Amino acid sequence: MKETLRLGHIAGVRVGVNWTVLVIFTLIFVGLAAGQFPMTYEGRPTWAYAVAGGIAAVLFFLSLLAHELAHAIVARRNGIEVEGIVLWLFGGVAKLLGEAEDPATDLRVAGVGPLVSLVLAAGFGALALAFSGLGLTGLPLAVVGWLAVINAVLAVFNLVPAAPLDGGRVLRALIWRRTGDRTRAAVAASRAGRTFGILLVALGLAEIILVPGFGGLWFMLIGWFIMAAAGAEEQHAQVTSRLGGVLVRDVMSHPVVTVPEHLSVAELVEQYVWASRHSSFPVVDGDGAPRGLITLGHIREVPAEQRHTTSVRATARPLDEVVTVTPATPLTEVLAPLSSSGERRALVLDEHDRLVGLVSTTDLTRAIELSELGRPHERTHL
Repeated sequence: MKETLRLGHIAGVRVGVNWTVLVIFTLIFVGLAAGQFPMTYEGRPTWAYAVAGGIAAVLFFLSLLAHELAHAIVARRNGIEVEGIVLWLFGGVAKLLGEAEDPATDLRVAGVGPLVSLVLAAGFGALALAFSGLGLTGLPLAVVGWLAVINAVLAVFNLVPAAPLDGGRVLRALIWRRTGDRTRAAVAASRAGRTFGILLVALGLAEIILVPGFGGLWFMLIGWFIMAAAGAEEQHAQVTSRLGGVLVRDVMSHPVVTVPEHLSVAELVEQYVWASRHSSFPVVDGDGAPRGLITLGHIREVPAEQRHTTSVRATARPLDEVVTVTPATPLTEVLAPLSSSGERRALVLDEHDRLVGLVSTTDLTRAIELSELGRPHERTHL
């Protein structure tokens, strides 16, 4: 899920939101401000219901953020790289660019999210009791009471043992610890997720038939998402298993055609693009040191009339924004960062930061196809 708006960084973790957040925010706001709160506490002015609904919706998303942030922080502390957090229609997702090295780490990363939600539920519940004791039985009590319940529901739902829910990750960790086979554990958790998704779709369909309203449609949407995500996780687990032991040096393109950063974009097109079949070029300085990556997509962003006066250096993606790997990097560690990269390519640098190759999603696809054929992988020796 891609971010539409970046909110900044919290504890060193990038936080963004997808536009679909507006949908669920609106549903929560309208449901509370125009439905639940007026029915529970009659006679308040409309603006009071609106303020209470808005505060509840904002605090709910902050609760989701805390849940996902806990995953991200624990993952980083256990050596797993984190791309960031994105809040979207169905809650939030912490984008991890690596895998846990052992079942215990997998369990810690998975379990901390629901734990935070339970702590928040307890905190809001305690606040509701305090409000009640102080005689604040109006909308303030309604807000904290709803937040206590929704965080408890969030924790319990996420603990269902079905991937991609946190409970599915917990199930994966437990099976992994028992069998010693991570792939088998991931496949089992993913298939449990598909089964759970099918049940939700069936439940939603039954509700649509028996009970008028949109509640059943919501169940069907969540079920469909879980089914799709579980299927993707199973495929990822099987691909990762097949690529076990394959290194970047086994599949990378080498040598690569590089372009000097001082060229104009027009010179790049005339001297390199038309003269080769490549769609991307590593950019180097006068000493041959890598400075970035330029693709046909970057070139198209420069208007034709400005290409003679625009340099490659100004157009290329700078090195610190490009995925970089070493020849000895396991290919399984490249899958996630490469798929989330806009360029779908990574520069391969040796221990002295010299450019030695380029690896793309096309290279990954070929490696997967070779693994399915059962052939030995072609190796490039440096």
